[in-house]
Amino acid sequence: MDDIAARQVPGSDCEVIHADVVEQVRQNMPPDSEVYDLSDFFKVISDSTRTRIIWALDQHEMCVCDLAALLNITKSAISHQLRALRQSNLVSFRREGKVIFYSLADEHVKAVFEMGLEHIRER
Repeated sequence: MDDIAARQVPGSDCEVIHADVVEQVRQNMPPDSEVYDLSDFFKVISDSTRTRIIWALDQHEMCVCDLAALLNITKSAISHQLRALRQSNLVSFRREGKVIFYSLADEHVKAVFEMGLEHIRER
């Protein structure tokens, strides 16, 4: 044990044993606003339909009709889910005439999704 004495933490049933580690981590903790945004990010991708949409868009950009056909759900349901993904900056779109094509917003989204998939496939 390091030379820092253990002490009781108010509101906790534990004693701090490694106060130097606790303080170092506390100083590097992201602000609450970032923690909430990160939590919201994972909430958005926690829906299985949105996960399927992200998987499809990880493979290729697609329009609403093609996504609806792929996932066997209505255009309305796809549009609703794409709206949530757009609002969370996970997908972007481009227009080609009357058709709107959706894709993942950037390489970060692609990397997080692919790393998550790789992680669960390790089991």
